[in-house]
Parts: sequence; structure tokens; C-alpha cells
Amino acid sequence: MDKGRILDELCAVTGWHRKHAVRALASHVRISPEARRQRSPTYGATIRDALVALWEASDRICGKRLKVMIPTLLPSLERHGRLKLDQAGRALVLGVSAATIDRLLVETKIAAAGGKRRRVGFYSAVRREVPIRTFNDWHDPPPGFCEVDMVAHGGTSVAGSFIQTLTMVDVATGWTECMPLLTRESGLVVRAMERAQNLFPWLIRGADFDNDSAFMNDVVVPWCRAQKIEVTRSRAYKKNDQAFVEQKNGAVVRRLVGYGRFDGVETTRVLERLYAASRLHTNFFQPSFKLKSKTREGARVHKKYELPETPCRRLLLRDDVSSEIKEALKRQMEPLDPVLLLKSIREAQDMLMALSKDKTPETAAPDASTFVKSLATAWRTGEVRPTHRQEAKPGKHGRTRPDPFAAVWPVLLGWLEERPDMEAKSMFKRLQASGFGEFPDGQLRTLQRRVRVWRKQIVQQLVYGAELQSTQSSIDDLHLIPTEQNNEDAASRRLAR
Repeated sequence: MDKGRILDELCAVTGWHRKHAVRALASHVRISPEARRQRSPTYGATIRDALVALWEASDRICGKRLKVMIPTLLPSLERHGRLKLDQAGRALVLGVSAATIDRLLVETKIAAAGGKRRRVGFYSAVRREVPIRTFNDWHDPPPGFCEVDMVAHGGTSVAGSFIQTLTMVDVATGWTECMPLLTRESGLVVRAMERAQNLFPWLIRGADFDNDSAFMNDVVVPWCRAQKIEVTRSRAYKKNDQAFVEQKNGAVVRRLVGYGRFDGVETTRVLERLYAASRLHTNFFQPSFKLKSKTREGARVHKKYELPETPCRRLLLRDDVSSEIKEALKRQMEPLDPVLLLKSIREAQDMLMALSKDKTPETAAPDASTFVKSLATAWRTGEVRPTHRQEAKPGKHGRTRPDPFAAVWPVLLGWLEERPDMEAKSMFKRLQASGFGEFPDGQLRTLQRRVRVWRKQIVQQLVYGAELQSTQSSIDDLHLIPTEQNNEDAASRRLAR
């Protein structure tokens, strides 16, 4: 009782956690080994072996579930001769607690797992004190309540250090702010949120995070509370709890940046330039849908959406937004040119892709008039975003392997002239038996194609009366023989058609 009161007073005065106070006091009090209380272990090797047998018989369930099953498992194992305990040992096994079972089976479970200990979750104490908010818990909040998430730009690998994008989305209006982070670090998260506070037209009132350790730590959460920002978190493995920011991760961040790998200070600066132009284009000139209602009929869900509006327009239509904020937004929007903003976005994307390919980005960009003229015909070139443009793969021209029937084709032509109805399979068997060379069975399909081309030319001559070229030339026209002249002649004939 006295020790408890001492701890209570110490924690009240210093603000320490109770466990930290215990460790601090214990570090100044030295207890000799002789003064420590000595007692013999209650559960010996026999009880531990019995618990291992019960754990294996229960298919390795946890201690709390095993504790409940021991009164059923133990008589069954004894009845079939699987386990033998004396009266004292049986009483200990039946009276063991769940915590003691887990403690006695620690080494056994590590060995069964291949020597790997179970990884304890980081900052679990911080997570437990942050309340959970689901998608259905918002209930049309006022502007200022945001969902926060991070997008990784690691490409196909998460090894090493790469840039992360911190995305903040206002739930009420859809206003989106994106800030690049050089690394995943809680101090950088705080600095990015400070910058976002200056970019948002209003004060941030709430921040809804996921369970990422970059957010759920003793740096970000206390800072938010010191700024009087309500902190909540989503449920683990429930991405729909953060549907607003997840939608913007794809519609804004991935649409701008793509899925490549980006790292380095210079690339971070280019990303800052890209997001500076895109935030104005997205929030002032990009309308989005907002869910109005959702009803369920059996297995079918009916959703109704409001008319698409830009985040700026939604702010101007709200009654709970002050007139000063509305006037500031109108003044900010008036000089904006969406085409020039789009030009800045394309230039930043060009620089971003050049840095990702270890090239020097071009500093001389086309002027505004040239860019505006290019918009009229940009659709003809396909994908205009450099971050999503795929490099063209070289095509195949002509044959990729030598013609196996080039030397014996005159002989095969003689057989076809004698018997035009001869099947290619019969010709191939005759060719294999004639001793003209080695022809594996896999080459039958090639011969069938050549015979089909020959018959097609004969039909064209009979039906249309066209002048039949030599059979060898027709085969060359279809790229069956790899010669440069044949390829050029075939290309010219295709253009003439």
C-alpha cells in the first residue's frame, strides 16, 4: 500500500508513466542477491512436458483456449495412455493459469516456429488510446476534419529508402493537399502537417490516420493534440474506413506520379513543384462526386451521388464557412489559368521521369502558346502524361529463324504439280523417308503453312485471272524467307494497296 502511494505521488508530480517510475526507482535501489526472496519453482519439467503434450493434442491453440480445454483433454489422454501424472501433478495441470501456460510454452513455440519469435506490434500503447472511426461515423462533419494517408513511391520493390507522399483530404469538401516526404519519419510527418495547415483555407480540426507506425507514435499523436486536432484511426485491414483519402490516392497521386520508384532530394523538390501546381488545378478546376445516400436491398446496394462539384465550389456553397474564407478563395481563383497550371504539371512530370531514368531534365520548356496549340492535337499521340507513357517495344520483321524447306522446296513443288490434292502431312512423311535431310516432326506446321500459301495463289489465278507470280516469290512476300529485298518489296506492295 505504501509503495503504491509513493508511485502515485511520483507520477502525479513528474508526469511519468507508472512503469517508468518503477524502473527509475529500481535503478537507485540495489538489492543484494542474499536479500532477495528465494523460492523453488512451482511447475517443474514434468508439468511442462505435460502442457506440451496437451498443447500438441489441441492443435497448438493459445493459452487462454487451452486452459478451458485441459479438463476435457487431460482425462482423454490419460484414458488412452497418452499421459500419466500423479495426483499432485494432475492438480497442478488442472489449476495452471493461461498466463503460466504461455510462459512455460515460450521456448517450445519458438522452436516450433523455426527459431523465430513473434513480432510485437510497434507503439501498441499509442494505438490503444486513439479511438477508432469508421466510414459511417462521419455524419457530414464541418470543413476541417481530414483523412490522412501515405502513398509509397517504391516501384516494384520496398527495399531501401524512397519518397512517400502524405495525402490529406477534407471529408466535407474533398479539398486535397499532397506533400512529398523524403523518408518515412514521424518528424517529417509533423512538418508536412504544419505546412498543410498553412495551405488549407481553414484550421484543421481533426485527423483520421490508419494504423501505420509513422502516424501512431509518441511524436505525431501528441503534436496533434497539442494543436487541438482530434485524432482518430481506422480499423486494421479495413481500407474502406478511409474511403475519402484512398480515392484521392488513386485519382490524384497515382494519376500524377504513376507507380514508378522515386528517391533523392532533387526528385523530392520536383515533386513539391508538381504538387504545388496540381493542388490549384485539382481544388479549383477538378469536380468530383460525393456520396449522398446508400440503401441496401438484399445483396444489392443502391448509391445516390450529389452533382459533381469542385472542392472550392463546395466551400462557397456551405453556410458554415465564414465570408472571409469565401472572399479569399474567390481572390485566389480569379487569376488562375487552368491551361498554364496544366503546362506546369506536364513540365514537372517530364523532369520527374528524367530524374527517375538518371537523365538530366530539360530546363527549356515550350512557351505557353506552343503548349496551347499542342492541346488540339495531343489526343493523336496517345498518352500525354510522361509518368504513364510506355516505351515502344521493337516489332518483329521477317523470319526469326532460317527456313528449313528452302533447299528442298523445288522438289516439293514438283510433287504438288503432279498431285495438287496431296496433303501436307503426306508430303512431310514422304520427305522424311526420301533422305533429303533431317526434318523433325515439329516442322510439319511450317510445311502446312507453305502449302496453304501455294494453294491460295493457285485459286487467285483461277478465279480472278490475275497473273500468277512464281511460287517462290509469293512465299517471300509473306516473309517466309528472310531477305532484305523481299522485306522491302513486301512493304512497298502493302503501301500500294
